Amino acid sequence: MNSKDSSVEAYTISDKNGLFKLETKSGLQNGILKISAEDYLEFSDTIEKLTHNIDLGVIRLMKYDVELDEVIIKNEAPIRIKKDTIEFNASSFKLRPDANVEALLKELPGVTIDAEQKITVNGKKVSQILVNGKPFFDADGKIAIQNLPAELIKKVQVSDAKTKEQEFTKQASTSNNVSINLTIDKKKNKGFFGKLLGGYGSSERYESSAFLSYFKDKRRISFLASSNNINASGFSMNEVFDSMGGGRNDGLSAASGGRGGITKSNLIGLSYSDEWFKEESTDLNYYFKNSNTDNTNRTSELTLLPTGSLLSKSASKSNQDSDRHNVNLNFEYKLSPSIRVFFGPAIETRKAISANTFDRKTWDENNQLINSSNSFNTTESTNTDFRNNLRFFLNAKKEGRYFTASFENDNSRNDLDSRVNSLTIFAQGTSPDDLRNQHVTQKNNRDKYTGRLEYFEPVTNLSRLNFSVITNYEKTSDDKKTFDRNDQDMEYDVFNESLSNFNSFNSFEVNPKIGFSTSINKLDLSASTGTSVIRNENHAFYLKETTDLNKNYFIPNGTISANYSISQSQSLLMMYERKFTVPTGNQVLAVANLDNPLVVVTGNPNLKPSTFHFLQTGFSSYNFQSGANYFIHFSTTYFDSQIVGSSAYNSSGKQISSFDNVEGTYDMLLAGEWSKTIKKDVNTFALRFSMYANYNLNKGFTNNELYEAKAFRLNPGFGFTYEYGELLNIQPYYNFTYNDIRYNNTSLSSTSNTTHNFNIQMTSFWPKSWVFGNDFGYNYNSNISGPYKKDFYLWNTSISYKLAKQFTCKVKVYDLLNQNQSASRMITSTAVIDSETNVLKRYVMFTLLYKFKNFETDKG
Repeated sequence: MNSKDSSVEAYTISDKNGLFKLETKSGLQNGILKISAEDYLEFSDTIEKLTHNIDLGVIRLMKYDVELDEVIIKNEAPIRIKKDTIEFNASSFKLRPDANVEALLKELPGVTIDAEQKITVNGKKVSQILVNGKPFFDADGKIAIQNLPAELIKKVQVSDAKTKEQEFTKQASTSNNVSINLTIDKKKNKGFFGKLLGGYGSSERYESSAFLSYFKDKRRISFLASSNNINASGFSMNEVFDSMGGGRNDGLSAASGGRGGITKSNLIGLSYSDEWFKEESTDLNYYFKNSNTDNTNRTSELTLLPTGSLLSKSASKSNQDSDRHNVNLNFEYKLSPSIRVFFGPAIETRKAISANTFDRKTWDENNQLINSSNSFNTTESTNTDFRNNLRFFLNAKKEGRYFTASFENDNSRNDLDSRVNSLTIFAQGTSPDDLRNQHVTQKNNRDKYTGRLEYFEPVTNLSRLNFSVITNYEKTSDDKKTFDRNDQDMEYDVFNESLSNFNSFNSFEVNPKIGFSTSINKLDLSASTGTSVIRNENHAFYLKETTDLNKNYFIPNGTISANYSISQSQSLLMMYERKFTVPTGNQVLAVANLDNPLVVVTGNPNLKPSTFHFLQTGFSSYNFQSGANYFIHFSTTYFDSQIVGSSAYNSSGKQISSFDNVEGTYDMLLAGEWSKTIKKDVNTFALRFSMYANYNLNKGFTNNELYEAKAFRLNPGFGFTYEYGELLNIQPYYNFTYNDIRYNNTSLSSTSNTTHNFNIQMTSFWPKSWVFGNDFGYNYNSNISGPYKKDFYLWNTSISYKLAKQFTCKVKVYDLLNQNQSASRMITSTAVIDSETNVLKRYVMFTLLYKFKNFETDKG
């Protein structure tokens, strides 16, 4: 460490024998060497001047004296390994005074945050971010990392993501994801902070947001609110662009010019975390969200047939208002050292009103119109969803013996009330024209209950058996009633039997399993196998006829997982799963669904389940000395039997659909990423290269003939980051995608397209108190047909000035060149689809930001 400011000059981790090699720059004077290990006192020494390689010899660490309970141990090591957790000391990394947690994470070795705010650590995806072991509004942690001040954080702990059961029973993680826990410095864990933002601009664009948080020991109360009409549907307060994240060059949405449609949204959220009594933990979150979305779309779709094709062009316009309330509670109580209970109910209610106008025309391969349709529909829907999970954990006196039990339920009620006005005209063939002026009511109910019992019995100190029984019961019902309008009294009182139906689905599953797990040196190995016994009861009442179909399934399944830690910085993961999905009621009941005038869907009573093998393997490596990180991942799914669609088109262009089984389909993914960080004086260089390749074989039936589609996708990307101290940050990124599909037994032998996405973000923090940000992107999509433009530029810019310690004023321009658009091409196994939706256009906005904080710092 540098003796002047305690910043980290270099760091490394020893091997299992304590041997290490620490590389640092020559000429370091009065450097402080610190060595720490779990359960040992920290070692510290000063190296006056480093001009050549030196051998430090054997350094003996002193163990903690467990009898001296009042000794206070202070550890300042920048990084520590604690069993399966990497722990970073936040104070060891230099940041700007007003930096947030996101800026802190970017400084940590092996951590990358891309343009979509996806976080990876040593190549592994971060699936959750916790604050003091608890979610902060959402488990994805975006609110936490963008709003919590970095100065609050004492430790950043990175560990393999585990389920509650795996944590309690001390099992190795079977996930390829990691979890981040942010621990708040106890000296600052009392006080409050927050920020308020308001902005208004051209084209009547506006945004406002507020974030307030109060901490006191174990208690945390946080409040957030936002209101805007710039497509920021969630809560985000980016340091440079505020809530403009809803329409910036943010990864996948950049390829189509941001998210389609224009959304106005209002959000209120409250998060409460506390420990009411000893060994208890409570976490409560509430959200209210109101949104209004206007969406205008035009689409061109080429449907591939064994001979010939169909070309459809459509245009639609929709408007939707929705209100959503969401409450969830996590309650955990440790009844005794060996008994723990977890209780997590959640309820969500949603009410939505939508109106949709739609127009579509279809031509055959000879450019002859075969049908046309238009409609205007309105729908009101209300939805209530109650979910709950109850978990019980028991640790027996014998080491390694555990018992766990869990019960989960998911109960939803969805009511729809619609007005349908549509006209479908068939210019060719014998299908009669279809005119609808109807009132439709529909009630969908779903109840699902899952129980799990599991017992672990140690065989040796390093291995154990586990026995489990999983039961699932699910009941769904769909009751739809359609009434035509009576032209005499203009009332909707004529019952339409062909468009009314009732169906229900009951399923009961029992899956007993036996498993084995062991830890041998660096290898964690687990395996389990079982057989699912399933009883499905399908029922339908349609056209005054009852259809019942009961199905019994006996399907073996199993999992093998192996995780080999080659070293503390290299690991190898392998997982195999034998999985399945059983067909749903609408897929097996021979009852026609006529909801869409252009499509008739009927189930297949002879349909078999989908059964498939899933295999994934991955290798990751991080060199703490060189700052180089890379991973390689391969996964594949092979289907013994797969449920696919089966469609036939009559002379009127009407689609008659059902379901069938095919064999031998598969998909494969090969992914890799390499990154390296180089720090030299005040300069930091970071390189990142990624490569993703997919190859899939899909099958299906069109006009009663089997088709095959072999799809290949190649997606390389290159990113570079340059930082000059705290004054300048430049991040260019280029992404290329190549899609190619080869067809067998269709009118088109092959099709392909390429996309190019280039983005550069530059942020300058000079001169003092000024921040100048630019976000420029170029997007190109080849082979888009007709009037759709293939490329566009999106340039967003902002400049801000810190008026005082707490106030910042800002001017920002979205889509400076006024070129934003949303055009995309999607290639499937049966169609090529080009579409375009309305997007945000250029606006200028003026904002004012107010930040405040007050921490009662403990001087002790």
